[in-house]
Amino acid sequence: MARLVLLRHGESQWNLENRFTGWVDVPLSPKGIEEAKQAGEKLRGFTFDRAFTSVLSRANETLRIVLEAIGQPTIPIEKDKALNERMYGDLQGLNKAETAKKYGDAQVKIWRRSYDVKPPGGESLQDTAQRALPYYEKMIKPYLVKGETIIIAAHGNSLRALVMELDQLSKEEVLELNIPTGAPLLYEFDDSGKVLSHRYL
Repeated sequence: MARLVLLRHGESQWNLENRFTGWVDVPLSPKGIEEAKQAGEKLRGFTFDRAFTSVLSRANETLRIVLEAIGQPTIPIEKDKALNERMYGDLQGLNKAETAKKYGDAQVKIWRRSYDVKPPGGESLQDTAQRALPYYEKMIKPYLVKGETIIIAAHGNSLRALVMELDQLSKEEVLELNIPTGAPLLYEFDDSGKVLSHRYL
């Protein structure tokens, strides 16, 4: 049986400061480093065949800490910008609370959570899905069909796009989907690549 662990990076410095991060390469906060270590503890007993991650350091560092914690620092790792966070455009670096005061809570929630509405100069979740899902289908799913155990360390929105596909969520359901930092989400698949179960560890 194939297993896939989705792991959003630990808290970043800009998560801590409540800023829109997007493609800005912000490091983990001290809490984020601790969250990555805790994720490693939860994943003890797993033997991963390979790992996939974005090109952003907060995801790379989370993955490195986890693999060291479970004693597997040298497995094959593929990095690709297809798994990057959604690009927040003009909002990148802005404080979320201040942005909500300026544009209204409802508008900021739409920019953050909706499927097909882009923030100014940025990507919608749909745009993020259009790069993350083909990458998953081409580069990751074939290993799952072979029965491998895989970990993906990525970001809130690239992982929301994957979960939306794996769980067959509607555009309305994905609005309420939030993936917490540093919490491993385990999927189990049958031989055809169909999801059998999923749960947070």
